[in-house]
Amino acid sequence: MNLRPPALIALAGLSTLALAACSGPTAATDSAAAPTAEGESFTVVATTTQVADFTRELTEGLNVEVTQLLQPGMSAHSFEPTPADLVALGSADLVVSSGAGLEEWLDAAVSSSGYAGEVVDASANVTLSGSHEHEHGEEEHAEDEHTHAEGEEHSHEEEAHAEGEAHAEDEHAEGNPHTWTSPANAKLMAAEIATHLEELPGIDAAAVQANADAYDAELTELDTWIAANVDAVPEAERVIVTNHDALHYYLDQYGITFVGSIMPSFDDSAEPSAAEIDSLIAEIKEHNVKAIFTETQLSPQNAETIAAQTGAKVFSGEEALATDALGEPGTPTGTYVGATVHNTQMIIDSWGATATDVPEVLAQQ
Repeated sequence: MNLRPPALIALAGLSTLALAACSGPTAATDSAAAPTAEGESFTVVATTTQVADFTRELTEGLNVEVTQLLQPGMSAHSFEPTPADLVALGSADLVVSSGAGLEEWLDAAVSSSGYAGEVVDASANVTLSGSHEHEHGEEEHAEDEHTHAEGEEHSHEEEAHAEGEAHAEDEHAEGNPHTWTSPANAKLMAAEIATHLEELPGIDAAAVQANADAYDAELTELDTWIAANVDAVPEAERVIVTNHDALHYYLDQYGITFVGSIMPSFDDSAEPSAAEIDSLIAEIKEHNVKAIFTETQLSPQNAETIAAQTGAKVFSGEEALATDALGEPGTPTGTYVGATVHNTQMIIDSWGATATDVPEVLAQQ
């Protein structure tokens, strides 16, 4: 999943070639955001489809060109930047990341690109929660400690060193990194991005703030609509199973029970063991879960296998959830608001209910 140093060295060596090919398929520039006001122009590189969408909302009508690194359908967990991405990073006025340890490849890519400016962590004001590992990981850790106690000894100094190394490797993993799924968190993330945009020398800070206020109002409307629809369903029926643990903050905000996920962690590149699948099947049956949600960036194969043994319906294809990545521009899931509306409609439908009409301000997204 991580971009290895040799790969970065190779990419850095290709940067000159990428200058002549920076219109490649990965580093996509928002050509629709043509300058509409007089004054200096700016280039912002955003990592994920979600923070790129937030940035476009905040810079609407301004001379800001937004380039997003991840494209629709891509997973942030397994992404590796291309030479064109490094060129885009190196020439940016500002880099915006989702943060919370999601983009494990970003630090190395920024260093290789030569970018020396600020990297905005959009999740800076989000309270992280959610476990990085499933319980079996803790059990394995306990077994390792037990084996060590009975086996060879080592000094407390060695223990401290080992713990220090583990902390250094996992210090980003303080919680689930899919922070944007909760509209409450999306509001915090958009506000954090707006703060740093307003600090760009020469930008129209008042216009950024006006856009931020308007977008915050939309997200408030989105939150109100979701809450009303979820609250209309009996609490005992608010259960969900997904491909991977991507909806943690959304589920927590609206009081939805997360029965489990097919992937054993919130990394969608992980693979479940036979024992984990058997355990999930038992949980689905125990909680009378009627649906299993796939996600747009993942194959429905495992979900279909489990559904065959539980009788649950698989939501895939156009019914799949847009979690790690938004859809193509102009589609119902092409914006954060549109994707969250879609996800909510599918979840409500899986409970045998029908979501109310979408407020006009949200339907326009």
